[in-house]
Amino acid sequence: MRVVAGEFRGRGLKSPTWDGLRPTSDRLRETLFNILGDAVAGARVLDGYAGTGAIGIEALSRGAASVTFVEHDRRAMALIETNLALVAGAKPGAPPWRRDVIIRTGFAALEAVAFDVIVLDPPYGPGAADEALGRAAGLLAPGGRLVVEHAARHAAPVGRGLLRLLRTVKTGDSALSFYGF
Repeated sequence: MRVVAGEFRGRGLKSPTWDGLRPTSDRLRETLFNILGDAVAGARVLDGYAGTGAIGIEALSRGAASVTFVEHDRRAMALIETNLALVAGAKPGAPPWRRDVIIRTGFAALEAVAFDVIVLDPPYGPGAADEALGRAAGLLAPGGRLVVEHAARHAAPVGRGLLRLLRTVKTGDSALSFYGF
């Protein structure tokens, strides 16, 4: 894995050494950020189900104002810290990496925050995309974009509350579904 574009372009990222974590491929991340385009620059970004942190790191590389990583697996949280250190030159175990980076274990503490871009990558299972959308739908700022990565074989939820499905892009076994108000 590597950072695809921006300030940290080409820098390598560590992959998990255990089963159960499926990092978003470089190709799919490139597709995601090509579609998001300029919406990332200066944005408050939420990388939900962050895993390796690759999506949030890519957002930082492309000029995001801040990134909040949400991940409950302690091994993955340590991997995110390692990957941040690889790209930003910080030392693991000495947070904060930068003032614009926050790592959280759950969505509950974020209720008062509004994000411009939210990217969710829950486990690929039936209903997982809908559950993830439900957890984060209330965190999107007006005019923001919310993206759910899911298995292409599972249909994307049509929406949640005021959020509506705008577009789904399939690449191999994965799909990216884009939502907005």
